[in-house]
Amino acid sequence: MADHDNHGQTAAAWTAVTIMMVGFIVGSIAVVQLNWVLLAVGVVIIVAGAVVGKVMQMMGMGKQTQDA
Repeated sequence: MADHDNHGQTAAAWTAVTIMMVGFIVGSIAVVQLNWVLLAVGVVIIVAGAVVGKVMQMMGMGKQTQDA
């Protein structure tokens, strides 16, 4: 079986997913209210979550990759 002991259980993953979830909630509210500015804010939050997650991974807070 593949080694998946810490799949997604890192500080980088949790932080990225939490930030992006907030972005999706903001975007969902914006769609219901037909508020295009708020939708753009939600999209920016989602992109920021991805960037924060990648930066945290590069700082060593994410899953360490192994060479094959």
